[in-house]
Amino acid sequence: MTAATEKGDLLSIALPRVTAKLDGAASARAGRLATEALRWANRSDRVLGPHLRLRPEDSVMNALRLAIYELFEAGEAHHGVVNDIVSLVTRSKAGLVNGVLRNVLRRQVDWASLPAPQVPKWLRKRLLTAWGKEAVLAMERVQAQRPPLDLSLREAGEATHWAKALGGRILPGGSLRLDSGAQVSDLPGFGEGAWWVQDAGAAVAARVLDAQPEEQVLDLCAAPGGKTMQLAATGATVTALDSSEGRMVRLRENLSRTGLQARIVVANALEWQPDRTFDAILLDAPCSATGTLRRHPELAYARDGSGIEDLVRLQAALLDRASAWVRPGGRLVYCTCSLLPEEGEWQIDAFLARNAGFAIAEPSFDDERWCVAQGLRLRPDHWEDAGGIDGFFVARLENRS
Repeated sequence: MTAATEKGDLLSIALPRVTAKLDGAASARAGRLATEALRWANRSDRVLGPHLRLRPEDSVMNALRLAIYELFEAGEAHHGVVNDIVSLVTRSKAGLVNGVLRNVLRRQVDWASLPAPQVPKWLRKRLLTAWGKEAVLAMERVQAQRPPLDLSLREAGEATHWAKALGGRILPGGSLRLDSGAQVSDLPGFGEGAWWVQDAGAAVAARVLDAQPEEQVLDLCAAPGGKTMQLAATGATVTALDSSEGRMVRLRENLSRTGLQARIVVANALEWQPDRTFDAILLDAPCSATGTLRRHPELAYARDGSGIEDLVRLQAALLDRASAWVRPGGRLVYCTCSLLPEEGEWQIDAFLARNAGFAIAEPSFDDERWCVAQGLRLRPDHWEDAGGIDGFFVARLENRS
């Protein structure tokens, strides 16, 4: 937790380093506890505030947040939680932690009556301006819940079989949704590569691209490979490009497990030059990732809103570069896992003003609430009653030059 709040690391990066000596089950439990404690940290801070004269250092504050989560949300036994948390901090801080937690317990907190954890102030202000108070409150309710597990299938025609085998349900668009408690690698079909983990929202962009057998398709910013596998499963000839060799290791592993094929290129998309044009290009551009807070609650603490303007400029540069590689009559899908219009709708408006040869093509969609003038806008609250969905913007553009 402290790696996220103090250093800005994502848990996916920090946890393997911290849990290297733990077995698989213990490592998974540590990851769940860290994720859920950060998910509920904003509400936990409300509980802790009256009992802290000064805010302690991050490691102590995070220990207290973990304790409040375990006590009030997870419903663990009070005595065991207090003892365990006290043992996590240094001896000099043990008295503070013990005293704060016992004072909290004496207060008899009405945990359920407290509001859902709010997104960070820098983001909340932007979201309120973009979508309004009612939508933001709904998004916060969704992000407070542990998300279900979504899977994309290698063979779309096997959805009914795998829904039955895994005890899941088929979502609009074909993703499978399962309760999130299972260990992924233990589930039927994992070892044989019949499916991969991919949020239903993340699966939309590749479906909008609608790759066809034998088409030449480019997946830009491809790692860790969920969209690459979707494209490869169509029978298209796929080139997957990403600048990170480390992230490409996981993409190669995923392709090997599923038996799918793609040409792998490790390069900077702003410097790489293909030797051909493509029938279709999918650009999943680097962004603020503000649409993924339900799966990555640490982002609320690892990010502060700085650098978004730089990301917007990078997205524009990538869009312009990718558009030059689309054959006449071909298509370009741009997507970001962002809830901010400047990384979505506004980005497309600016691109079309610069590139008269491209036009918006109406994409397919699973929910009429997604439709905006520039493409599709997915918000977590759009599927609130079904367990939510990651926030995405997706636009399909056609080269009509």
